[in-house]
Amino acid sequence: MDNPSDDFSGYIMQLPDDCLLFIFQHLDCGSDRESFGLTCRRWLQIQNLNRRSLQFQCSFTMLNFSSLSQTNTRISTLHLYRLLNRFQNLESLSLSGCTELPDSGLSLLPRHGSKLQSLHLDCCFGITDSGLSCVASGCSLLVILSLYRCNVTDYGLEALSNSCLALEDLNLSYCSRISDYGVRAISQNCRRLRAIRISYCRNLTGAGFQGCSQTLTHLEADYCRLEPNGIRSILSGGGIEYLSVSNLTWCTRVNGLVVISVGFAAKLRVLNFRSSRTIGDDCIMTIAKGCPSLQEWNLAICHEVKIAGWESIASHCHNLKTLHVNRCRNLCDRGLQALRNGCKRLSILYITRSSQISGVALEIFKLVRGNVEVKEEEVMCICPHGAFRF
Repeated sequence: MDNPSDDFSGYIMQLPDDCLLFIFQHLDCGSDRESFGLTCRRWLQIQNLNRRSLQFQCSFTMLNFSSLSQTNTRISTLHLYRLLNRFQNLESLSLSGCTELPDSGLSLLPRHGSKLQSLHLDCCFGITDSGLSCVASGCSLLVILSLYRCNVTDYGLEALSNSCLALEDLNLSYCSRISDYGVRAISQNCRRLRAIRISYCRNLTGAGFQGCSQTLTHLEADYCRLEPNGIRSILSGGGIEYLSVSNLTWCTRVNGLVVISVGFAAKLRVLNFRSSRTIGDDCIMTIAKGCPSLQEWNLAICHEVKIAGWESIASHCHNLKTLHVNRCRNLCDRGLQALRNGCKRLSILYITRSSQISGVALEIFKLVRGNVEVKEEEVMCICPHGAFRF
Protein backbone atom coordinates (compact mmCIF):
# COMPACT_ATOMS: atom_id res chain seq x y z
CA MET A 1 0.00 0.00 0.00
CA ASP A 2 1.37 3.41 -0.96
CA ASN A 3 2.36 5.82 1.80
CA PRO A 4 0.12 8.96 1.59
CA SER A 5 3.02 11.12 2.77
CA ASP A 6 5.01 10.14 -0.32
CA ASP A 7 2.19 11.39 -2.57
CA PHE A 8 2.03 14.65 -0.59
CA SER A 9 5.79 15.16 -0.94
CA GLY A 10 5.49 14.56 -4.66
CA TYR A 11 2.82 17.22 -5.01
CA ILE A 12 4.99 19.71 -3.12
CA MET A 13 7.95 19.07 -5.38
CA GLN A 14 5.80 19.72 -8.45
CA LEU A 15 4.92 23.25 -7.34
CA PRO A 16 6.30 25.91 -9.71
CA ASP A 17 9.07 28.23 -8.53
CA ASP A 18 6.81 31.24 -8.08
CA CYS A 19 4.60 29.28 -5.65
CA LEU A 20 7.63 28.10 -3.71
CA LEU A 21 8.94 31.67 -3.61
CA PHE A 22 5.58 32.85 -2.24
CA ILE A 23 5.78 30.22 0.50
CA PHE A 24 9.37 31.14 1.34
CA GLN A 25 8.57 34.84 1.63
CA HIS A 26 5.92 34.07 4.25
CA LEU A 27 8.33 32.20 6.53
CA ASP A 28 9.00 34.59 9.41
CA CYS A 29 11.34 32.39 11.45
CA GLY A 30 15.00 32.34 10.41
CA SER A 31 15.34 28.65 11.24
CA ASP A 32 12.37 27.84 9.01
CA ARG A 33 14.02 29.71 6.14
CA GLU A 34 17.24 27.78 6.65
CA SER A 35 15.35 24.49 6.74
CA PHE A 36 13.63 25.46 3.51
CA GLY A 37 16.98 25.76 1.76
CA LEU A 38 18.15 22.39 3.09
CA THR A 39 15.30 20.51 1.42
CA CYS A 40 16.90 20.17 -2.01
CA ARG A 41 19.06 22.06 -4.51
CA ARG A 42 16.05 23.66 -6.19
CA TRP A 43 14.71 25.03 -2.94
CA LEU A 44 18.19 26.20 -1.97
CA GLN A 45 18.38 28.18 -5.21
CA ILE A 46 15.06 29.85 -4.41
CA GLN A 47 16.38 30.73 -0.97
CA ASN A 48 19.58 32.15 -2.45
CA LEU A 49 17.77 34.32 -5.01
CA ASN A 50 15.49 35.68 -2.33
CA ARG A 51 18.25 36.73 0.06
CA ARG A 52 18.43 40.53 0.36
CA SER A 53 21.12 41.14 2.99
CA LEU A 54 24.48 39.67 3.91
CA GLN A 55 26.84 40.43 6.77
CA PHE A 56 29.59 38.51 8.51
CA GLN A 57 30.33 37.62 12.10
CA CYS A 58 33.07 40.24 12.16
CA SER A 59 30.70 42.94 10.94
CA PHE A 60 30.38 45.95 13.26
CA THR A 61 26.79 46.38 12.07
CA MET A 62 25.69 43.11 13.69
CA LEU A 63 23.89 43.47 17.03
CA ASN A 64 25.54 40.32 18.35
CA PHE A 65 27.60 41.17 21.40
CA SER A 66 28.94 37.63 21.73
CA SER A 67 30.88 38.18 18.51
CA LEU A 68 32.89 40.99 20.10
CA SER A 69 35.01 38.47 21.97
CA GLN A 70 35.80 36.50 18.83
CA THR A 71 38.83 36.95 16.66
CA ASN A 72 38.40 38.76 13.38
CA THR A 73 37.02 36.56 10.61
CA ARG A 74 39.13 36.57 7.47
CA ILE A 75 37.03 37.05 4.36
CA SER A 76 39.09 36.17 1.31
CA THR A 77 38.46 37.37 -2.22
CA LEU A 78 37.55 33.81 -3.25
CA HIS A 79 35.11 33.47 -0.35
CA LEU A 80 33.38 36.73 -1.25
CA TYR A 81 33.39 35.77 -4.94
CA ARG A 82 31.46 32.59 -4.17
CA LEU A 83 28.97 34.37 -1.93
CA LEU A 84 28.21 37.12 -4.45
CA ASN A 85 27.75 34.50 -7.14
CA ARG A 86 25.37 32.63 -4.86
CA PHE A 87 23.34 35.62 -3.63
CA GLN A 88 22.77 37.73 -6.73
CA ASN A 89 19.87 39.90 -5.51
CA LEU A 90 21.47 41.48 -2.46
CA GLU A 91 20.27 44.93 -1.46
CA SER A 92 22.42 45.26 1.67
CA LEU A 93 26.01 44.08 2.18
CA SER A 94 28.22 44.64 5.23
CA LEU A 95 31.93 43.84 5.05
CA SER A 96 32.72 45.99 8.07
CA GLY A 97 35.59 44.58 10.09
CA CYS A 98 37.08 42.66 7.16
CA THR A 99 40.36 44.43 7.78
CA GLU A 100 42.42 42.42 5.30
CA LEU A 101 39.96 42.49 2.40
CA PRO A 102 41.77 43.83 -0.71
CA ASP A 103 40.35 45.89 -3.56
CA SER A 104 40.03 42.71 -5.63
CA GLY A 105 37.37 41.54 -3.20
CA LEU A 106 35.01 44.14 -4.65
CA SER A 107 35.74 43.24 -8.28
CA LEU A 108 32.47 41.32 -8.60
CA LEU A 109 30.31 44.33 -7.72
CA PRO A 110 30.16 45.57 -11.34
CA ARG A 111 28.46 42.24 -12.16
CA HIS A 112 26.46 41.48 -9.01
CA GLY A 113 26.04 44.82 -7.25
CA SER A 114 23.40 46.42 -9.42
CA LYS A 115 20.69 46.01 -6.75
CA LEU A 116 22.78 47.05 -3.74
CA GLN A 117 21.32 49.98 -1.84
CA SER A 118 23.39 49.73 1.35
CA LEU A 119 27.12 48.95 1.64
CA HIS A 120 29.25 49.04 4.80
CA LEU A 121 33.05 48.93 4.49
CA ASP A 122 34.00 50.17 7.95
CA CYS A 123 37.64 49.45 8.84
CA CYS A 124 38.33 47.71 5.54
CA PHE A 125 41.87 49.05 5.57
CA GLY A 126 42.76 47.34 2.30
CA ILE A 127 40.10 49.17 0.32
CA THR A 128 41.45 52.08 -1.74
CA ASP A 129 40.28 54.11 -4.74
CA SER A 130 40.50 51.01 -6.92
CA GLY A 131 37.94 49.18 -4.80
CA LEU A 132 35.76 52.27 -4.58
CA SER A 133 35.80 52.47 -8.38
CA CYS A 134 34.31 48.96 -8.46
CA VAL A 135 31.59 50.18 -6.12
CA ALA A 136 30.95 53.20 -8.32
CA SER A 137 30.73 51.20 -11.56
CA GLY A 138 28.52 48.46 -10.17
CA CYS A 139 26.25 50.01 -7.54
CA SER A 140 24.37 52.85 -9.20
CA LEU A 141 21.38 52.42 -6.86
CA LEU A 142 23.48 52.84 -3.71
CA VAL A 143 21.71 54.93 -1.05
CA ILE A 144 23.80 54.21 2.08
CA LEU A 145 27.61 53.91 2.07
CA SER A 146 29.98 53.77 5.03
CA LEU A 147 33.72 54.17 4.37
CA TYR A 148 34.80 54.66 7.98
CA ARG A 149 38.63 54.44 8.15
CA CYS A 150 39.01 53.33 4.52
CA ASN A 151 42.12 54.44 2.58
CA VAL A 152 40.26 56.32 -0.12
CA THR A 153 41.19 59.69 -1.65
CA ASP A 154 39.49 62.41 -3.68
CA TYR A 155 39.81 60.31 -6.84
CA GLY A 156 37.65 57.59 -5.35
CA LEU A 157 35.04 60.10 -4.17
CA GLU A 158 34.97 61.69 -7.61
CA ALA A 159 34.33 58.30 -9.25
CA LEU A 160 31.61 57.64 -6.70
CA SER A 161 29.95 61.01 -7.34
CA ASN A 162 29.77 60.37 -11.08
CA SER A 163 27.86 57.10 -10.73
CA CYS A 164 26.05 56.85 -7.40
CA LEU A 165 23.67 59.77 -7.86
CA ALA A 166 21.06 58.30 -5.48
CA LEU A 167 23.43 58.45 -2.51
CA GLU A 168 21.74 59.78 0.65
CA ASP A 169 23.83 58.70 3.66
CA LEU A 170 27.65 58.75 3.56
CA ASN A 171 30.19 58.06 6.31
CA LEU A 172 33.70 59.42 5.64
CA SER A 173 34.88 59.60 9.26
CA TYR A 174 38.64 59.06 9.68
CA CYS A 175 39.19 59.08 5.91
CA SER A 176 42.34 61.14 6.44
CA ARG A 177 43.38 61.32 2.78
CA ILE A 178 40.34 63.17 1.43
CA SER A 179 40.12 66.94 0.94
CA ASP A 180 37.56 69.58 0.05
CA TYR A 181 37.97 68.63 -3.62
CA GLY A 182 36.48 65.17 -3.11
CA VAL A 183 33.72 66.46 -0.84
CA ARG A 184 32.85 69.07 -3.47
CA ALA A 185 32.38 66.33 -6.09
CA ILE A 186 29.99 64.50 -3.77
CA SER A 187 28.00 67.56 -2.74
CA GLN A 188 27.64 68.86 -6.30
CA ASN A 189 26.68 65.59 -8.00
CA CYS A 190 24.83 63.64 -5.30
CA ARG A 191 21.91 66.00 -4.93
CA ARG A 192 19.90 63.64 -2.73
CA LEU A 193 22.58 63.63 -0.01
CA ARG A 194 20.80 63.71 3.36
CA ALA A 195 23.39 62.87 6.02
CA ILE A 196 27.19 62.82 6.07
CA ARG A 197 29.92 62.24 8.65
CA ILE A 198 33.36 63.77 8.09
CA SER A 199 34.67 63.66 11.67
CA TYR A 200 38.47 63.45 12.12
CA CYS A 201 39.10 64.38 8.48
CA ARG A 202 41.80 66.93 9.30
CA ASN A 203 42.31 68.13 5.70
CA LEU A 204 38.75 69.41 5.36
CA THR A 205 37.86 73.07 5.83
CA GLY A 206 34.22 72.62 4.83
CA ALA A 207 34.54 74.66 1.62
CA GLY A 208 33.59 71.64 -0.50
CA PHE A 209 29.98 71.91 0.62
CA GLN A 210 29.39 75.27 -1.06
CA GLY A 211 26.12 75.08 -3.00
CA CYS A 212 25.11 71.75 -1.46
CA SER A 213 21.56 70.48 -1.85
CA GLN A 214 18.86 71.57 0.57
CA THR A 215 18.27 67.84 1.20
CA LEU A 216 21.42 67.83 3.38
CA THR A 217 19.96 67.91 6.89
CA HIS A 218 22.46 66.10 9.15
CA LEU A 219 26.22 66.63 9.35
CA GLU A 220 28.93 65.65 11.84
CA ALA A 221 32.34 67.28 11.59
CA ASP A 222 33.91 66.67 14.99
CA TYR A 223 37.65 67.31 15.33
CA CYS A 224 37.82 68.93 11.90
CA ARG A 225 39.74 72.10 11.05
CA LEU A 226 36.72 73.95 9.71
CA GLU A 227 37.11 77.53 8.57
CA PRO A 228 34.37 80.19 8.81
CA ASN A 229 33.85 80.06 5.05
CA GLY A 230 33.66 76.30 5.31
CA ILE A 231 30.91 76.44 7.91
CA ARG A 232 29.09 78.94 5.74
CA SER A 233 29.38 76.46 2.87
CA ILE A 234 27.99 73.64 5.01
CA LEU A 235 24.93 75.77 5.73
CA SER A 236 24.58 77.08 2.18
CA GLY A 237 21.88 74.58 1.22
CA GLY A 238 19.61 75.91 3.94
CA GLY A 239 18.43 72.49 5.13
CA ILE A 240 20.74 71.67 8.06
CA GLU A 241 18.80 70.46 11.11
CA TYR A 242 21.60 68.75 13.04
CA LEU A 243 25.18 70.04 13.14
CA SER A 244 27.98 68.67 15.29
CA VAL A 245 31.27 70.61 15.28
CA SER A 246 32.67 69.64 18.65
CA ASN A 247 36.30 69.97 19.74
CA LEU A 248 37.26 73.09 17.83
CA THR A 249 39.84 73.99 20.48
CA TRP A 250 42.72 74.57 18.04
CA CYS A 251 40.84 76.99 15.80
CA THR A 252 42.26 80.49 16.24
CA ARG A 253 39.30 82.06 14.51
CA VAL A 254 36.61 80.13 16.35
CA ASN A 255 34.29 83.15 16.56
CA GLY A 256 33.90 82.56 12.86
CA LEU A 257 31.17 80.19 14.02
CA VAL A 258 28.86 83.20 14.14
CA VAL A 259 28.17 82.44 10.47
CA ILE A 260 25.90 79.67 11.76
CA SER A 261 23.32 82.31 12.53
CA VAL A 262 23.56 84.18 9.25
CA GLY A 263 20.71 83.42 6.89
CA PHE A 264 20.95 79.67 6.32
CA ALA A 265 20.39 78.17 9.78
CA ALA A 266 16.66 78.75 10.16
CA LYS A 267 15.98 75.00 10.33
CA LEU A 268 18.79 74.15 12.76
CA ARG A 269 17.32 72.18 15.68
CA VAL A 270 20.29 70.38 17.29
CA LEU A 271 23.74 71.97 17.68
CA ASN A 272 26.77 70.33 19.28
CA PHE A 273 29.67 72.54 20.43
CA ARG A 274 30.87 70.10 23.09
CA SER A 275 34.45 70.66 24.27
CA SER A 276 34.98 73.71 22.06
CA ARG A 277 36.87 75.51 24.77
CA THR A 278 37.53 78.79 22.95
CA ILE A 279 34.01 79.66 21.79
CA GLY A 280 33.17 83.00 23.38
CA ASP A 281 30.15 85.11 24.25
CA ASP A 282 30.03 86.94 20.90
CA CYS A 283 29.54 83.66 19.08
CA ILE A 284 26.94 82.40 21.57
CA MET A 285 24.97 85.66 21.50
CA THR A 286 24.81 85.78 17.73
CA ILE A 287 23.69 82.16 17.40
CA ALA A 288 21.12 82.50 20.19
CA LYS A 289 19.52 85.37 18.31
CA GLY A 290 19.82 83.89 14.83
CA CYS A 291 18.68 80.26 15.25
CA PRO A 292 15.01 80.44 16.25
CA SER A 293 14.33 76.72 15.77
CA LEU A 294 17.11 75.51 18.08
CA GLN A 295 15.79 72.79 20.43
CA GLU A 296 18.95 71.18 21.79
CA TRP A 297 22.34 72.77 22.37
CA ASN A 298 25.40 71.07 23.79
CA LEU A 299 27.81 73.55 25.38
CA ALA A 300 29.54 71.11 27.72
CA ILE A 301 33.18 72.07 28.44
CA CYS A 302 32.80 75.41 26.63
CA HIS A 303 34.85 77.35 29.16
CA GLU A 304 34.69 80.78 27.53
CA VAL A 305 30.91 81.10 27.67
CA LYS A 306 30.33 83.65 30.41
CA ILE A 307 27.42 85.61 31.88
CA ALA A 308 26.62 87.52 28.68
CA GLY A 309 26.38 84.24 26.77
CA TRP A 310 24.10 82.55 29.31
CA GLU A 311 21.87 85.63 29.50
CA SER A 312 21.56 85.71 25.73
CA ILE A 313 20.55 82.03 25.62
CA ALA A 314 17.96 82.69 28.31
CA SER A 315 16.53 85.67 26.44
CA HIS A 316 16.48 84.44 22.85
CA CYS A 317 16.31 80.62 22.75
CA HIS A 318 12.55 80.43 23.04
CA ASN A 319 12.25 76.91 21.61
CA LEU A 320 15.19 75.36 23.47
CA LYS A 321 14.15 72.13 25.19
CA THR A 322 17.49 70.52 26.12
CA LEU A 323 20.67 72.28 27.22
CA HIS A 324 24.03 70.71 28.15
CA VAL A 325 26.26 72.83 30.42
CA ASN A 326 28.47 70.16 32.00
CA ARG A 327 31.88 71.32 33.28
CA CYS A 328 31.55 74.88 32.01
CA ARG A 329 34.03 76.77 34.19
CA ASN A 330 32.35 80.14 33.73
CA LEU A 331 28.77 79.08 34.48
CA CYS A 332 28.16 80.65 37.88
CA ASP A 333 25.11 81.30 40.06
CA ARG A 334 24.21 84.41 38.05
CA GLY A 335 24.35 82.52 34.76
CA LEU A 336 22.21 79.73 36.21
CA GLN A 337 19.75 82.35 37.45
CA ALA A 338 19.47 83.75 33.93
CA LEU A 339 18.69 80.27 32.58
CA ARG A 340 16.18 79.80 35.37
CA ASN A 341 14.33 82.99 34.43
CA GLY A 342 14.46 82.40 30.67
CA CYS A 343 14.25 79.45 28.24
CA LYS A 344 10.57 78.93 29.01
CA ARG A 345 10.34 75.68 27.03
CA LEU A 346 13.38 74.10 28.64
CA SER A 347 12.57 70.57 29.83
CA ILE A 348 16.02 68.97 30.40
CA LEU A 349 19.20 70.51 31.82
CA TYR A 350 22.38 68.43 31.88
CA ILE A 351 24.72 69.84 34.50
CA THR A 352 27.53 68.67 36.76
CA ARG A 353 28.41 70.34 40.03
CA SER A 354 31.30 72.78 40.00
CA SER A 355 32.94 75.24 42.34
CA GLN A 356 31.30 78.13 40.47
CA ILE A 357 27.73 76.94 41.14
CA SER A 358 26.53 76.82 44.72
CA GLY A 359 24.27 74.07 45.97
CA VAL A 360 21.73 76.73 46.96
CA ALA A 361 21.54 78.15 43.42
CA LEU A 362 21.00 74.69 41.97
CA GLU A 363 18.27 73.88 44.51
CA ILE A 364 16.52 77.20 43.80
CA PHE A 365 16.62 76.35 40.08
CA LYS A 366 14.97 72.98 40.78
CA LEU A 367 12.34 74.61 42.98
CA VAL A 368 11.41 77.43 40.61
CA ARG A 369 11.62 75.33 37.45
CA GLY A 370 9.98 72.17 38.70
CA ASN A 371 9.04 71.26 35.14
CA VAL A 372 12.72 71.02 34.14
CA GLU A 373 14.44 67.66 34.65
CA VAL A 374 17.90 68.41 36.04
CA LYS A 375 20.26 65.57 35.18
CA GLU A 376 23.62 65.57 36.94
CA GLU A 377 25.20 63.45 34.22
CA GLU A 378 27.04 64.04 30.95
CA VAL A 379 25.91 62.86 27.53
CA MET A 380 28.60 62.25 24.93
CA CYS A 381 26.36 62.03 21.85
CA ILE A 382 23.27 64.09 21.04
CA CYS A 383 22.75 62.79 17.52
CA PRO A 384 18.99 62.56 16.85
CA HIS A 385 17.62 59.05 16.56
CA GLY A 386 17.62 57.87 12.96
CA ALA A 387 19.78 60.73 11.75
CA PHE A 388 22.34 58.35 10.23
CA ARG A 389 21.47 54.96 8.78
CA PHE A 390 24.90 53.38 9.13
